[in-house]
Amino acid sequence: MARLAYVNGRFVPHNQAFVHIEDRGFQFADAVYEVIVVIDGHLIDEIGHLDRLERSLAELRIAAPVSRRVLAILLRELVSRNGVALGTVYLQISRGVAPRDFHFPVGVKSSLVITTTRVNQRFTSPEKLEAGVSVITIPDIRWLRRDIKTVNLLAQVLGKQQAGEQGAAEAWQVDGDGFVTEGCSSNAWIVTRDGVLVTRQATNLILNGVTRLSLIRLAAAQGIPFEARPFTVNEAYQAREAFLSSASTFVLPITAIDGHPVDGGKPGPLCRALRQSYLDYAVKEGRSALTVAV
Repeated sequence: MARLAYVNGRFVPHNQAFVHIEDRGFQFADAVYEVIVVIDGHLIDEIGHLDRLERSLAELRIAAPVSRRVLAILLRELVSRNGVALGTVYLQISRGVAPRDFHFPVGVKSSLVITTTRVNQRFTSPEKLEAGVSVITIPDIRWLRRDIKTVNLLAQVLGKQQAGEQGAAEAWQVDGDGFVTEGCSSNAWIVTRDGVLVTRQATNLILNGVTRLSLIRLAAAQGIPFEARPFTVNEAYQAREAFLSSASTFVLPITAIDGHPVDGGKPGPLCRALRQSYLDYAVKEGRSALTVAV
């Protein structure tokens, strides 16, 4: 089956999918995006992702290229045409194509690009789930509107590269006061010695992860003590558990931070329980009774 992409009104072969050289997403990072997981052919946490997309567009004053209803149809159509049972769908909206100028162009239609990626068996390897992953901490050098999901990801690219070069799976970004903000592509969580689940509150300083919001709801439903507040790197070193969350990793245990083992260096029970709760929720939301290997 030939892989297709959607570009501004047309389904085209993926290797022939192009945007104009003066697209403002290319020249200014004047664009937003979302990544939605597909399980059993269904979009997971779709409402949350589309809600956040609309908010990001509004904050940057970019007009939606199509209605929400039409966008939902296009997402499903591309997933279906590409035969994606397990994978992701990526959508990006830029302000459009115009001669290069910092001011907003007038009378220009925003651009819409959608692509998909297949995952053959698992989003996360069994080895990572069993042993956990390590993270490093780095200074947070990003702009102050991190709540907008823009394609301006250069700081995160540098952070991910630094983490990879040190054998870590992620880099936790740290503000000037020593508090963890979030990972380069994930939200950061700890479980305190008293068993309290902690992640930073949603402000302009972090991206309010859609998976993050689902986990908070699931934790509340299970009566898990929870606090939305900043935590320091040192508090993370002393935590009973630590983990990260994102759309494509769900919940992933962290067993070392800057080389410091987290409580013996093994994934903890609360992390495992929340991951399973999220998977159960995802399968239910996908209207599938099948056991999904994720």
